[in-house]
Amino acid sequence: MTHPKSFGSDNHAGMHPAVLRAITDANAGDAVAYGADAWTEQATAGLREIFGADEAFLVLNGSGANVLGLSLLLRRHEAVICAESAHINTDECGAPEQLVGTKLLTVPSPDGKITPELIAEKLSGRGDDHRSQPGVVALTQSTELGTCYTLAELRKIADFCHASDLRLYLDGARLANAAASLDCSLAELAECADALSFGATKNGAMGAEALIVTRPSLSADAPYLRKQMLQLTSKLRFVAVQFTALLRDDLWRANATHANAMARLLADGAQAVPGIEIVHPVQANAVFARLQPRHIAALQQDWTFHVWDESSHVVRWMTAFNTTEADVSAFLDAIRSTASA
Repeated sequence: MTHPKSFGSDNHAGMHPAVLRAITDANAGDAVAYGADAWTEQATAGLREIFGADEAFLVLNGSGANVLGLSLLLRRHEAVICAESAHINTDECGAPEQLVGTKLLTVPSPDGKITPELIAEKLSGRGDDHRSQPGVVALTQSTELGTCYTLAELRKIADFCHASDLRLYLDGARLANAAASLDCSLAELAECADALSFGATKNGAMGAEALIVTRPSLSADAPYLRKQMLQLTSKLRFVAVQFTALLRDDLWRANATHANAMARLLADGAQAVPGIEIVHPVQANAVFARLQPRHIAALQQDWTFHVWDESSHVVRWMTAFNTTEADVSAFLDAIRSTASA
């Protein structure tokens, strides 16, 4: 029988009780649709303040936020430089290519991060009208491999982009986890980017993401592109109140800090088990481990998690705001038991 606690994804977690209460409270009476309501104004004002941003636009999912953000930053002939492991490259079913009409120029990223030097290698075709012209660099923070760009690394990339006439986009599906890990503000992360997403779904919400625009000249086009990209929902108040709940008393940070701590606890316990190797630094709420195939198969009889790379026997274990120490302890007991079998 599969254990009720999943380590497959932070998307598997339910909603935080405070977020669920906020939705219930907003369900009283009627409200004007498509964001012309007090709840949406409160949420977007709060997001603008905490990010120090020009504008914030509420959307429904992370892929939609990414497509909307890239569409704001790109001209029609331009391409996006990103890591090979980037979500926009591996897990969005070609959405940037199909919906924005852009080309992705990928660079190797063993730890999920790219550098100015790697970005520069993709600029050699500039001025050649046979080549897609690089226009945007897209980073993921925290990365798909659970690592985090430091503020110094982000600023170095931002400086390079500005000097090279490149715009910078941050995929922030787990931005809260990165901010908690780095012990920095969301505004410090945002100041490095022209636009970025802020993920709430993985942080205790349900179908709630935001696109944050830091460059004022970009904001005017966003409402129209959001509608074209099918990311404007009629009952937007129910997305808005989720952000208001997460922003209140920095609940977003508490949730992310807890998830990160549970990942660290899991990694510390797992790496002490013979035959298990932690393959990436645990800097957010993801643990990547290499196990023997028989060990993986035995664990998956009772536990839910993702096999990241079958050829190298690497799995991914994700923690969330609702992961408890008891959950981690039970999973570690199973890891030890199957390892010794």
